[in-house]
Amino acid sequence: MRKHRTDLLPAAAFLAPNLIGFLAFVGFPLIFSISMAFTNWDLSLHNRYRNEPIGWIWLRNFQDLLSHPDFWKYFGNTLFFMMAIPIGIAGSLFLAVLLSRPLRSRSPSARWVLAVGSLASFAAIGLFLMAGGFGAAAFVFCMLAGGVLALGFTTGAVVYRTLFYLPAFTSGVAVYLLWKQMYNPIRGPINIALQPVLDVLTAWVRGTPSWFWQGSGYALWAVAVLGVLWLGLKVLRAWAGRDFGIGTGLMSLIAVVAGGLVLYGLGWVAVHLPEMVASKEGLVAPKWLSDVAWAKPAIMIMGLWMGIGGGNMLLYIAGISNIPQELYEAADIDGAGRWQRFWHVTWPQLAPTTFFIVVMSVIGGLQGGFEQARTMTQGGPYGATTTLSYFVYTEGFETGRLGYASAVAWAMFVMIFVLTVLNYRFGNKYVND
Repeated sequence: MRKHRTDLLPAAAFLAPNLIGFLAFVGFPLIFSISMAFTNWDLSLHNRYRNEPIGWIWLRNFQDLLSHPDFWKYFGNTLFFMMAIPIGIAGSLFLAVLLSRPLRSRSPSARWVLAVGSLASFAAIGLFLMAGGFGAAAFVFCMLAGGVLALGFTTGAVVYRTLFYLPAFTSGVAVYLLWKQMYNPIRGPINIALQPVLDVLTAWVRGTPSWFWQGSGYALWAVAVLGVLWLGLKVLRAWAGRDFGIGTGLMSLIAVVAGGLVLYGLGWVAVHLPEMVASKEGLVAPKWLSDVAWAKPAIMIMGLWMGIGGGNMLLYIAGISNIPQELYEAADIDGAGRWQRFWHVTWPQLAPTTFFIVVMSVIGGLQGGFEQARTMTQGGPYGATTTLSYFVYTEGFETGRLGYASAVAWAMFVMIFVLTVLNYRFGNKYVND
């Protein structure tokens, strides 16, 4: 007993820095913020020039929050940005499957033939684009693409994994500033490269009967509806047959619906193309971040570029590498093709990895969006890119309503907590089935 008492003091001394840091930077701010949520603390009322007493108003901040139209608008913005989550997860899985396969041929001569052929092909494409008026930048881009492809043929998938993971290395603010310049509607490289393509498409649409584009749009809508129904029934049938659990089934249904929405959007564009080119200017490159309709999609595109090849891809690669090869050998013996191998072996075995990615992505999606809005758009235009996290910042540090901002923050915490519990309740129970 005396020995335990003598060991207590050194142990407390070693734990004290960590405990003091936790209490000072985590514990106390949490208690302080939840206390502020029940007060009327407002910097415009409580400051050195107007020192009114801070009073307890209990649930009034939360009542004002639920009746505030901006809160629901910014909550809708947050959910809109989260629509990119299933697309990003599907893209990470697609890259992981591709990069888990050996890219190098067994014959060294074949590797060099493929490398030289890729360089020559992309050089020819670059020269063709230069002749078409796209400039030297198109040739340089094609040579870079050909060089990366050739490097992959000679060194394997490692170079591709490194290149796809590069956006995760870079600082978020630096990437946001870079993309802000790329989205510049006048001198941004995206619009400079996109406008000639839109001019060609405008001439093509004007020279084509409108019924062709409308029919193409209706066909895409039909494919979207029938595809969602067919794949959805296939997922439900597989779940009913116990091929995988309800967690994997729900994730599969979300991915199917996301793909259907993409096809529906393309169909809408095809149906309205004749109207879009009817004006004198024809199709014009978007204004991106300064346009209400394009600001959110622009940030989502940037997020997909940054996230598809990031940590989710590495998690899927690790999960694929841990799948027993005996399962693939059994599938080959049964005569399964590539799609059947993926659907009946790879996808069910990756259910725990997908479950973890979905949970973390939902948490990150609900509390994310601040850095992009602060750096690129200041929450505009007209609040189109303001998320709940940026709303907390504006209310607390710009408006000065610290009590109300704390209430918004704790409302976010409740939503994240409830969704996480539901994910674990309905996903974790069956994810290993």
